[in-house]
Amino acid sequence: MNGDAGLEGRERREIISLGYGSALAAFLATIAYTFAQFLQILGWIPAPMDAILIYGSSLCIPVPLVLSLLALHYWAPVEKRIWSHAGVLFSLIYAVYVSLNYVVQLATVIPDSLKGALDEVRLLDQTPHSLFWDVDALGYIFLGLATLLAARVFSRRGAQGWVRGFFIANGLVVPLISIVYFYPVFSTRLLVLGAPWIVTANGSTALLALFFRRERSRIRPGRGSKP
Repeated sequence: MNGDAGLEGRERREIISLGYGSALAAFLATIAYTFAQFLQILGWIPAPMDAILIYGSSLCIPVPLVLSLLALHYWAPVEKRIWSHAGVLFSLIYAVYVSLNYVVQLATVIPDSLKGALDEVRLLDQTPHSLFWDVDALGYIFLGLATLLAARVFSRRGAQGWVRGFFIANGLVVPLISIVYFYPVFSTRLLVLGAPWIVTANGSTALLALFFRRERSRIRPGRGSKP
């Protein structure tokens, strides 16, 4: 049995169901962002719809991701909760940074640019090495650290081993993300360095959702875990 021994089967099932639903929502949002990013690179979406789709899909990731890690924290064995707790804290920092950025871009920068008043909010525009460019970078750096720390919750074998591996990989992408954001001269080709994040982020959320679904199937409603 994982987590507190005193938890009833119904309570454990609710926690695991929250984790499954949240991880699945985070995965779907990450997939949506991935498609929007590729379509923008290929030039198949005109401005400002490309930015709206990218920021909009990205804004859908933070809340379910934090909730999925919170559920993981309550699922985790007590002796490993220091790592899941750290993961939740770092994911909250990520969520605050990126949510602030994407709301500013969607609610202020894009509408003002459509009105021809972009100069009035130029400081808020996310362009390479701007204020909100750095805010976005910090968000994804903290997300990588969150999964790197939370990976310690899982064992190295079976389904847990796959989640652990992708969580660690997502954390190890942090140096690449840092280069993409903070290298003195930005170019579209530089984005290729950050491409592994698409694999690790999608893989981490997908495998976490599958992990929670598997855990939920092991619990009989109202009767605790299967023997």
